[in-house]
Amino acid sequence: MPAMPDYLRISTGIMEAVRSGNLKPGDKLPSIAQLCEQHKVGPSTIQQVFIRLEALEVIDRHQGKGVFVTDPDTWMRKP
Repeated sequence: MPAMPDYLRISTGIMEAVRSGNLKPGDKLPSIAQLCEQHKVGPSTIQQVFIRLEALEVIDRHQGKGVFVTDPDTWMRKP
């Protein structure tokens, strides 16, 4: 079985952190640089993570302010 791509592994981990309550609605995610260092990936990978999570409505990005967790009730009920 092929390994899971980094962006999928990281975004799944963030979603699990929200589901488990380790990340709560309104929590600010670390910066791209911090996530790159933490996961040993490049900025383009973290951008892919953010694009995926934003499309799934898990996060909201606010230019100049950061990336924030949304209410999981919004996205966990979707099919």
